[in-house]
Amino acid sequence: MVGTKAPPSLLYMVKQVELVVRSRLDELVRPAGITALQYTALTVLERHDGLSAAQLARDSFVTAQSMADLVRSLENRGLVRRERNARNRRELLILLTESGRALLDRCTEAVRELEERMVQDLTPHQTDQFRQALTKAWQALS
Repeated sequence: MVGTKAPPSLLYMVKQVELVVRSRLDELVRPAGITALQYTALTVLERHDGLSAAQLARDSFVTAQSMADLVRSLENRGLVRRERNARNRRELLILLTESGRALLDRCTEAVRELEERMVQDLTPHQTDQFRQALTKAWQALS
């Protein structure tokens, strides 16, 4: 058909969602003095405390170099601490501090509202399907 445009690719649409989520998340966490990337790293530690910098970088979707700078900044603010791994004394583990947990607690409601806004036009069943589809897409590419 002449003049019929193909819909945007799923990759393009996922990137658009990622960009707007990061922008909105940056707005939400800025008053707490952190960035969306720092917030992401803190939430990763909240779920899996005591990660190496390399693992935290992978789970937070940043490079190892970016993570080194990010961890240094969070450590200077007292939001994370580093300690030697008892099983591998050469490795430093990154742990969330009580101050880091308190900061996450202060952001929880606003972030939950952002997520609710993102799926406000979906039914609970569609939201579950969306989560499952995103998980399967991520697993297929990991």
